[in-house]
Amino acid sequence: MKQVLQNRKTGRPFVGEVPVPALQRGRVLVRTVSSLISAGTERMAVELVSKGLVNEARQRPDLVKAVVAKVKSEGLLNTFASVRDKMEASTTLGYSAAGVVTAVAEDVAEFQIGDRVACAGVGFASHAEVLSVPKNLCVHLPENVGFDSGSFRNTRRNRAAGSATR
Repeated sequence: MKQVLQNRKTGRPFVGEVPVPALQRGRVLVRTVSSLISAGTERMAVELVSKGLVNEARQRPDLVKAVVAKVKSEGLLNTFASVRDKMEASTTLGYSAAGVVTAVAEDVAEFQIGDRVACAGVGFASHAEVLSVPKNLCVHLPENVGFDSGSFRNTRRNRAAGSATR
């Protein structure tokens, strides 16, 4: 399936081929119809990575603390390898989408295949053809609400900010 990813080295977004997510406990699979492209949030993510590791560390002290804690618990070499691997991996973009449920985990009673849903969450409601979303990050989308509107968390605020859908 296709998914919008970000190259961590260059900061550039690209459309990549990734495996369809497997159905996991507590989750639903959603065929994406619309996903929110937030000009401010997405641009900030791209710009942050493209500024380099030192500038990213300055702007994300929480990550620096996590690395220091990892050095203390796992040692410098293991931490270095872990950070290097993370920097070489691509990351997902997106955090709000709407679509149709295509599969439901056995422990999920709130949703059924065919339900129209809106989804949220960084790392879950990304720009991808199929999403694996925890049930608590999905809501039923009323029939009178379109998928484009459903992918917006707060339609008026996001439209005023110049956001769009794909």
